[in-house]
Amino acid sequence: MYFQRKITDQVAQAVKKGGKVIIIYGPRQAGKTTLIDHLNQDLAWQAERFVGDDLATQNIFSRHELDFLKKTVGNAKLLIIDEAQKIENIGLSLKLLIDNQPITIIVSGSASFDLANKVDEPLTGRTKTFYLYPLSYQEVAASYARASADVVIGEMLRFGMLPAVHNLTEEKDKIDYLNEYINKYLYRDLLTFENVKKPKKVIDLLALLALQIGGEVSVAELAQNLAISRKTVESYLDILEKMFVIYNLRGFSRNLRKEISKNSKYYFYDTGVRNALLNNFNPLNVRADAGAMFENYFVMERIKLAANENKRTNFYFWRTYDQQEIDLIEERDGKLIGYECKLSLNAKIKKPKEWLEIYANAKFVVVNTDNFAKFLE
Repeated sequence: MYFQRKITDQVAQAVKKGGKVIIIYGPRQAGKTTLIDHLNQDLAWQAERFVGDDLATQNIFSRHELDFLKKTVGNAKLLIIDEAQKIENIGLSLKLLIDNQPITIIVSGSASFDLANKVDEPLTGRTKTFYLYPLSYQEVAASYARASADVVIGEMLRFGMLPAVHNLTEEKDKIDYLNEYINKYLYRDLLTFENVKKPKKVIDLLALLALQIGGEVSVAELAQNLAISRKTVESYLDILEKMFVIYNLRGFSRNLRKEISKNSKYYFYDTGVRNALLNNFNPLNVRADAGAMFENYFVMERIKLAANENKRTNFYFWRTYDQQEIDLIEERDGKLIGYECKLSLNAKIKKPKEWLEIYANAKFVVVNTDNFAKFLE
């Protein structure tokens, strides 16, 4: 089953306009290739397709020779390169083509910093960038039209939002896929980074973060638990962010000295991947971490929503030293809104007095299983 992605029209418009290298970033298996295939099918343009994992492709686009590149693409109107970050100095070859050939170029990458480092300087002013995350609630809601909110939340929190998972019906198949994802994609990709000397330590780091979603993270404590240096932990966290495995949510502060702004929380782009790291796919009613999973899910869904609607938004959490806190703060167009996530409908919510007093024009919303959908549509 193909899920219509919300950014499809934006990407299509950019492709038709031409004159740019269209870059699509996102996690492995989020659907980048499928999106590009459907765009290509709809356009019906003559296209040449390459995969950056292939050694022959790497050799072709590492040669910065215009005549050779022109022969390679021939009369194609569209050039597509998947996983372009695997190709050394890819930006120089793309610059030669976009400046000298009547062609539109689409490249995809699952490691944002690696591809950005290779294309940003030579392609300054010649790129248009999009982000494709795992499926959003918007994109799958129709599939759950007859299901109760509890069933929907249970499925999405336990097995996540990767497209392949939503094309499987049996729980065992979903679990097998997510376990394979860790070994086939995540671990293998880590091996490609020169500054990752011990990929097993990175997986251990992810497991520690998986146990701390919703809580502030101490890098020093992580380093101590893993028996590696703080600098190494910081390097690994940076790589995992740019591989779209984890998202760093930072503290918000504008007015109060006692607001905590230097600490970070880490959420997983996909809760199914998070659960695979812990080998825990138990139902929500027997889990101590169900509330934290719901928070992770909602935070990432709001981030996806902003990206899908092309709305520039800053995301934070808010906490003071006297323990007043809000799970998610959104800042957009000079306006603030705070979301507090509670899986249980019976949870007692104490509105953060100082937030409402200091940020007088800000909003505060409690999100639960009864109302979460209206904030994600």
